[in-house]
Amino acid sequence: MSTLMVSVSGIRGLVGDGLDPNTIVKYTSAYADFCGFGKIVVGSDGRISGNMVKHILIGTLLAKGNDVIDIGICPTPTVLYNVTKLGAVGGIQISASHNPNQWNALKLLNSKGEFMTPEENKIMLDKLETSNNYKKWNELGNLTLYDEGLQNHIKNVLKLVDVDLIKSKKFRVVLDCVNGAGSYVMPQFLKDLGCEVIKLNCGKTGIFPRLPEPIPENLIETMKFVKEQNADLAIVVDPDVDRLVLITDKGEPFIEENTITLATKHILSKVKGNVVVNLSTSRSVEDVASAEGCKVFRAPVGEANVVKLMKEVNAVIGGEGSGGVIYPELHYGRDALVGTVLTLEHLAQQNKKLSQIKDELPKYFIAKKKIELGNVNPDKIVEQIKEKYRNEKINTDDGLRIDFESHWVHFRKSNTEPIIRCIAEAKTEEEANLFIDKYFGEIKELMK
Repeated sequence: MSTLMVSVSGIRGLVGDGLDPNTIVKYTSAYADFCGFGKIVVGSDGRISGNMVKHILIGTLLAKGNDVIDIGICPTPTVLYNVTKLGAVGGIQISASHNPNQWNALKLLNSKGEFMTPEENKIMLDKLETSNNYKKWNELGNLTLYDEGLQNHIKNVLKLVDVDLIKSKKFRVVLDCVNGAGSYVMPQFLKDLGCEVIKLNCGKTGIFPRLPEPIPENLIETMKFVKEQNADLAIVVDPDVDRLVLITDKGEPFIEENTITLATKHILSKVKGNVVVNLSTSRSVEDVASAEGCKVFRAPVGEANVVKLMKEVNAVIGGEGSGGVIYPELHYGRDALVGTVLTLEHLAQQNKKLSQIKDELPKYFIAKKKIELGNVNPDKIVEQIKEKYRNEKINTDDGLRIDFESHWVHFRKSNTEPIIRCIAEAKTEEEANLFIDKYFGEIKELMK
């Protein structure tokens, strides 16, 4: 059975078992037909299989008559930024994000330098069976190697903040790039901000030394290293540098949910406006926004959904609780470089340790679980839970979220497996676990 997974953001699979040359050609050809003639920006996150995928992908785009601008190994947000910067009709990042070495993916963007909307994705998928038309020898596209793509991105990120103020603090930073695309940009980027950089997993090997998702259980070595090096903080990015996770000066997780909370607090201290996060993001964002007299809107899970709502409500900041910061002042996409400069500027302005900043933020705990349903209809289960709690504050934009005074819970069915994912947040870890156990017990009763 093929591992290929098709979603709004693109295609993803195990290399050689789902993501193979035929699949790459098929989807790239349909994508080229969706984009139409024009330039397409291509980048990759540096993983070992990236060269194989890139050569097939670029060859296919050239055969379709599209000009290709290859910006090399770079963060996903760098591709997003350069699509609009260079007036391209689309962009593709070759990256399986936080998935392990054996995975790769094509992240597909529209002409706005954003992930496709569901409507755009459907148009592309409808072209899969009719996209096997290629150009003659004298109609092929041209390939340009563009070394300035990364520098364009960096230069404009630095314009967002007071670089001199950050430089004056001479932050001592442990940097963990899991040997991915961040290794090509983050060390020099932090040095440009006056930081003393202590590198960990910053090789350009494309082989991840640990599981690449930047969650606490995968960062034990990094947390120890922060204390050993007496660093001010650690900056950890995933392989394609769209997620930012922080570790405090005490060698403790800042908690990935707090990345967007801190960014929100910082931006709203400068300019008041609306905020957008997804339905599974911490309530702490609402607390810091409320303190500034601002409103939070919640979108279905997924970067494209957050961006869509951000535009509708003209949000000044947005993102997701996984460490993704979206700051429309630069572009509409999760960007760990942007998250980094906002974090460092906030620390510099507050003149406090990251551990102090963490202690001052609203405190919540999130618990996550999933339950396998077998042959039970997930929609029926969710509908029964909705009926039981019909008198509470309910949101059905993406599964079912129920807000109580003391906590909230979010139920989402999987589109690829017979499971329901459940997320609960409360004021203490014990309460969050008790609530999630409670709702799982209710689901099991309904399954009988």
